[in-house]
Amino acid sequence: MKQEQIDRINELYHKSKAEGLTEAEKQEQMLLRKQFIADVRNNLAAQLDNIDLVNADGTVENLGEKRAENGGNGDSRRYS
Repeated sequence: MKQEQIDRINELYHKSKAEGLTEAEKQEQMLLRKQFIADVRNNLAAQLDNIDLVNADGTVENLGEKRAENGGNGDSRRYS
């Protein structure tokens, strides 16, 4: 997400507390927040894909491969 979009999220938040938002601004805020959350989840999934776990028996398991086995849809909640 671009810094301008993050700045806009913050700007809309402060405006909502100070004077309220129009319906169009509420929609924009909702869309920006959803994009931000999606970007955070994708970044987390990418980081987890590069982690190797060493099991108690000494075997090494890559989280990226484990995610692919579980459907690999980018949903970080599948790491379990």
